[in-house]
Amino acid sequence: MTSTTHPDRAPFQGALSFEEQDFIDRLIAQHQGEPGMLLTLLEEIQERQANKYLPMEVLDYLSTRTGIPGAQIYSVATFYALFNLKPQGEHTVCVCRGTACHTRGSRNLLERMKLQLGLQADPEDGSADKVSMTTADRKFTLRTVACFGQCALAPVAEVNHAILGHVNERTLEREVEALKKGGRS
Repeated sequence: MTSTTHPDRAPFQGALSFEEQDFIDRLIAQHQGEPGMLLTLLEEIQERQANKYLPMEVLDYLSTRTGIPGAQIYSVATFYALFNLKPQGEHTVCVCRGTACHTRGSRNLLERMKLQLGLQADPEDGSADKVSMTTADRKFTLRTVACFGQCALAPVAEVNHAILGHVNERTLEREVEALKKGGRS
């Protein structure tokens, strides 16, 4: 662990570079006192990370600088599906597991994507219904969400933030293959 000092703040014992600390400090100053400040900070910090996730040392630093208890920050980061505590892939495939999508075959979509991407469930990742897996080459992350709120379009999947309605296994396979070949993004 390294210690980084700055004239107007106490040293932080952690693995963050001065640039990372400075970025977070500027964000805190910019959003200080705003309603929903923590959500905004987490979102902006995650977006800046190379693999779109929130490393634990970032959460620790955020706690130190804001005075928000680390347990509260961790609780927020794990409650909202948009936050990631593990590095994410370059492309994201997200399958809806809501009731309408489930009854129209979303489990088959999920299983087909696992096969196509060569992914296996990690027993330490909790429920089989809540999935977040990234390929070894960090090209793809496969995730599930409880509901997209697009029930009339069930089953629904999202590829790189683009919603696909009435999607079937073949359509989703083609989308992923196009991304593998450097197509759509």
